[in-house]
Amino acid sequence: MIRWQATLTAALLVSACGGDVVERHPLPGAVPERGRAVIARVGCASCHEIPGVAWPKGKVGPSLEGFAARSLIGGRYPNQPDILSDYVRNAPAFTPQGGMPPMPITEQEARDVAAYLYTLEPR
Repeated sequence: MIRWQATLTAALLVSACGGDVVERHPLPGAVPERGRAVIARVGCASCHEIPGVAWPKGKVGPSLEGFAARSLIGGRYPNQPDILSDYVRNAPAFTPQGGMPPMPITEQEARDVAAYLYTLEPR
């Protein structure tokens, strides 16, 4: 939790506007295609509509189309790589009343998922 709090503070001081996806959301060592495979394996699309994941197209959670351009995660936290990686692993730690469960994935898998989500630009 301390890591994302430090990242949150830094994100509030520095704007994430402009630049390409890699500049806005650097995730060294993360592989988007592995992230897409993790998303498919753990069933994220059962709740979310996710471009690149053909089925299912869940409607319980928000669509993740255009995620790279969003400024907030879960409507509350800056859309920054370390925060997103922690959020996809354990959303209840961030939004206890939200419906997203903790996900059975490793830290590396969470980074890969975040890298994939950062490829999802608006159409």
